[in-house]
Amino acid sequence: MIYRILADLVVTIHLAFIIFVVFGGFLTIRWNRLWIFHLPSAIWGALIEFQGWLCPLTTLEWRLRRIGGQSAYEHGFIEHYIVPIVYPDRLTPELQTGLGAAVLVLNGTIYCWLLWRRRRDKR
Repeated sequence: MIYRILADLVVTIHLAFIIFVVFGGFLTIRWNRLWIFHLPSAIWGALIEFQGWLCPLTTLEWRLRRIGGQSAYEHGFIEHYIVPIVYPDRLTPELQTGLGAAVLVLNGTIYCWLLWRRRRDKR
């Protein structure tokens, strides 16, 4: 029972991490020093998408589910939980590349704007 609860907790943390990767750049507008945590997270998230890697949180969730007597699902976290909600079709390598690029473009735009604003304020 405890392993199932822990697996569900890992899923919750995983979803929060994905949201932070995608939208955390907006938080850096308010809290400037948050970039120290967000920038590596965004790069990691994009790398996972570009390379088609499994996130270690997915592996941890699978292990906890198996120990707890549940069967682990066949695909990664995004394919199992997020894709059915956001995308009706299966996740393809091209779509993964697009997701990684979207993370980089969105957050890159925010960081460029922050740098521009910081330089403007110094003048």
